[in-house]
Amino acid sequence: MASSASPAMHIAMANPCANSSSTASKPGTAMFRRGSKGASWAALTSSSHISSAQPLHQRFQFSSVKLQKFVAKAMSKASNSKPLSGLPIDLRGKRAFIAGVADDNGYGWAIAKSLAAAGAEILVGTWVPALNIFETSLRRGKFDESRMLPDGSLMEITKVYPLDAVYDSPEDVPEDVKNNKRYAGSTNWTVKEVAESVKKDFGSIDILVHSLANGPEVSKPLLETSRNGYLAAISASSYSFVSLLKHFVPIMNPGGASVSLTYIASERIIPGYGGGMSSAKAALESDTKVLAFEAGRKHKIRVNTISAGPLRSRAAKAIGFIDMMIDYSLENAPLQKELTAEEVGNAAAFLASPLASAITGAVVYVDNGLNAMGVGVDSPVFADLDIPKAH
Repeated sequence: MASSASPAMHIAMANPCANSSSTASKPGTAMFRRGSKGASWAALTSSSHISSAQPLHQRFQFSSVKLQKFVAKAMSKASNSKPLSGLPIDLRGKRAFIAGVADDNGYGWAIAKSLAAAGAEILVGTWVPALNIFETSLRRGKFDESRMLPDGSLMEITKVYPLDAVYDSPEDVPEDVKNNKRYAGSTNWTVKEVAESVKKDFGSIDILVHSLANGPEVSKPLLETSRNGYLAAISASSYSFVSLLKHFVPIMNPGGASVSLTYIASERIIPGYGGGMSSAKAALESDTKVLAFEAGRKHKIRVNTISAGPLRSRAAKAIGFIDMMIDYSLENAPLQKELTAEEVGNAAAFLASPLASAITGAVVYVDNGLNAMGVGVDSPVFADLDIPKAH
């Protein structure tokens, strides 16, 4: 479980710290100590793990007012015995498994950091082909800057497991994948095997995070998407969540929580987000509601999903038009600022905490309000309207 010095997370207003770079290199099982700036590796076992505050000036019709832009940050507290002030997000004594962490600049990493800042013990699952690079980067300290928590300590990752959430059990793995050199040296990486390994290593978890998606034909319009491409997107991006919850829920403590990540393309047309990915996200949101009922009734587990706005992550860059989506959001969202991964991480920490004990089956939008818009206000047709803008 989390160490006695695990911090509790407070939501405070602060200027954001510089988020790190991301360089990659090569594998093993990672042990990091939060209290030390240097990475302390206990051992590299054969087991592996998967995958600004710029000033904001807002002008109103009747006056010009300068508003300082702020970011809600997770503030950690070092003592387990000292009374907590305010309304803290306290996950001390909780253990989280985050599936889909393969670098230090995506939503999965940010969620892990926020959960760690709140005191949770962190286990991650990393996509097998990305495992070597991820673990080597961790071991060499290339992620140390981005592992920094608000109190100055470093996020500790207790263990990294190899994971490919497309396969439920060893029997499902085709021979060409078993013999693929990118999977060589890794074992027990199907969903069922990872859940069994976590049970053997730790007994139970409290929080399950699904932060993975893949659509091999994402750049194709739906009318040009093949059946195999469509079903692959559904398998990797939505059924993988069903499978993870199915295999992990028996080892989740009652009162636990599960969080996944979705996107507005599930309900609105986003040209360029094709290959069945919009359908996969719609399925994920529908499944969230059904799983909330089933897991809630049978296991007292809450199930929610976060509809996150566009982020300039490596995975998103693969789609090819992420910069355009970020620019569109800046021009049209009610809050004219770039979304940070940290904001999504903090929302996930809240949903995983006792503060959200009555929230389940929900799609929570963390996108600066873009989901609420019915039109793009940057369109020339609105040029004569006096639309408020941030400067």
